[in-house]
Amino acid sequence: MLSHLRKHKADEGFTIIEVLIVLAIAGLILLVVFLAVPALQRNSRNTQRKNDIGNTLSAFGEYTNNNAGALPTASGACSTAANCPFIANVKLGLYTTGNISYTYNATAPGSAPSAPASVDAALIANYLKCNGTTATTASASSRSVVALYSVETGGGTQVQCQESGS
Repeated sequence: MLSHLRKHKADEGFTIIEVLIVLAIAGLILLVVFLAVPALQRNSRNTQRKNDIGNTLSAFGEYTNNNAGALPTASGACSTAANCPFIANVKLGLYTTGNISYTYNATAPGSAPSAPASVDAALIANYLKCNGTTATTASASSRSVVALYSVETGGGTQVQCQESGS
């Protein structure tokens, strides 16, 4: 009869150790999720930035093709159609037209511009080519167009340079 009581008592529920192990595992899973979510959001925003720049450079190439190779000659923020006629029909995700600027260089600039400091801004300029993540005037022609922008990293921002396909 005593062995029957012991067996019955052991089958009644979970021990405190079993409950603590389950709670520890659940805590680890939650910790991993909370650590991964910011990185996933950052990667999503960076992908949207790259898509916005790609769409803008495609529209720039389409504009030059439709205008016999002529580039827009005004410089400034793309919030005005006079400065950036190519951006009128571009669908942007993170950027606004006011955060993208265009610089027209009639001749090769003395030095390549720096990327905007903010991840919310981008610069498009001609007479430049990409040299890794920076722009350079070497081997560039008046039709060489680049976009300089920054993306988020775990420790800050990183400059990106993307050339136009035209």
